[in-house]
Amino acid sequence: MPRLLVVQHCPTPRLAQLGDAVLAGARDDAIEGVEVVVRAALDATVDDVLSADGYLLGTSANLGYISGALKHFFDTVYNDVREPTAKRPFSYWIRGGYDTIGAERAMESITTGLQWSLAAPPLVFTGDVEPHLEEATELGGTLAALLM
Repeated sequence: MPRLLVVQHCPTPRLAQLGDAVLAGARDDAIEGVEVVVRAALDATVDDVLSADGYLLGTSANLGYISGALKHFFDTVYNDVREPTAKRPFSYWIRGGYDTIGAERAMESITTGLQWSLAAPPLVFTGDVEPHLEEATELGGTLAALLM
């Protein structure tokens, strides 16, 4: 059974709401035969990454960069997963209070180094979460459906 690994950092109610919308899309009843595995960025392991067929990453933009938790995830797994997971599909979401440019740049740089294949346009925005919940649900559904 294909496995979608969702690695996210959702420490606030707003980010949790966004993460929940992504997961609702990934777990839609119309998507059959895909296991959705969710890990907090500080808890995800090399084995989690190696055993997944696709990835969905979520983070806030903090001080112009991805969250420290997601950076820790990448630091922890990067060398061990780079070659065996090359070309696997992924996408991501980033929510910033004021700016996402540095976080976007970091995400693109790290995932390019991993040689992952961007499978759906990322959801990147600043401000309120509510106007973007439908897009978040679509993102989760799209990634899961691609693995179906």
